[in-house]
Amino acid sequence: MSSVTKPIIFSFFSGSGFLDLGFELSGFDVRFVNEFHQPFLEAYKYSREDMNLPKPKYGHHLASIDDFVTGDKKQLLHDFVQEAKSEALTGFIGGPPCPDFSVAGKNKGSDGDNGVLTRVYVDSIVQNQPDFFLFENVKGLWRTIKHRAFYDEMKAKLEAADYVLTDRLTNCIEFGVPQDRDRILMFGIHRKHVGGELTSEQLTTDFHWEREVKFDKAKILDKSIWPVFSDYKENSVRKLPKYLEQVSELTIDHWFKKNDVYKHVNAKHHFKPYSDKFKTIQEGDDSKKSFKRLHRFRYSPTAAYGNNEVHLHPYKSRRLSAAEALAIQSLPKEFHLPSTMTLSDMFKTIGNGVPFLASEGIAKTVHFYLDTL
Repeated sequence: MSSVTKPIIFSFFSGSGFLDLGFELSGFDVRFVNEFHQPFLEAYKYSREDMNLPKPKYGHHLASIDDFVTGDKKQLLHDFVQEAKSEALTGFIGGPPCPDFSVAGKNKGSDGDNGVLTRVYVDSIVQNQPDFFLFENVKGLWRTIKHRAFYDEMKAKLEAADYVLTDRLTNCIEFGVPQDRDRILMFGIHRKHVGGELTSEQLTTDFHWEREVKFDKAKILDKSIWPVFSDYKENSVRKLPKYLEQVSELTIDHWFKKNDVYKHVNAKHHFKPYSDKFKTIQEGDDSKKSFKRLHRFRYSPTAAYGNNEVHLHPYKSRRLSAAEALAIQSLPKEFHLPSTMTLSDMFKTIGNGVPFLASEGIAKTVHFYLDTL
């Protein structure tokens, strides 16, 4: 790949663009953005304008991906892709909405309204033949037997369309994200770029998923190395234990300071309803489905703020603010959401997004691999 020409990205299920941001800041040209929910797309536009990032050449498209695969926008997408491929290596990226594959969600699988979108995304790849693609989803698609059968069916469809595939169950904490968040990632490259003999095993070696990994997830997720509980005291001040200094960048406290969350644009964006439970739960007690209090000197459980899953501030008697949730998703300090957005939409788009440091690490890995072609 020419070092001058940026590879081109078509983004689907873009949300507010956490995955895209990793690619934008790692040498890719994001030209096409597709999102179904208007508040998320508006937040996408708002954040890029605020960060002085260029607008996508082929525009922001408020529509279902179906419209580009079987609907009236099918030819439009085809023409854009053909033009892009004539200029540079062109890829699709996307993480179809995943509640239907999540054990904590609806678990309806490929038959659910969201599960169907995984099939449609695969169809969009097969139809338009981008040079490469990235697929992201929850670990339930990989680990649950009935969902794994569907996932394997999608892989077979992509292989039949001349793609060589490699996938990995990745935890975002490996990239320095202060969060235990497993995701299945699949990368595919069209066989015309790699020759007829390349196997998935060889691609896995060449692609090198661990290239940008900073932490060994087995060691980091060993709960014995982290503090468990501390007595809850509002506005308490504590000093980081010396034994945690080497992993301090994975702590909530580090990211709250790094992003200056109390002065952040979204600092006051948090749900106000009060409960007596807010003062009874110990710092670090995240053992229940709801009312999880984070520990300042530990990483967060998966940032999922729907389905009555309430995450409490480590030392304040309230829920997390949007600024704090963005920090837990490792977004840059300058990234923020529009104040006109509802709190529900803010927390939904934050929880849905791929953590920025994971996005950036994956984007750099993809870029390095494409440079070897």
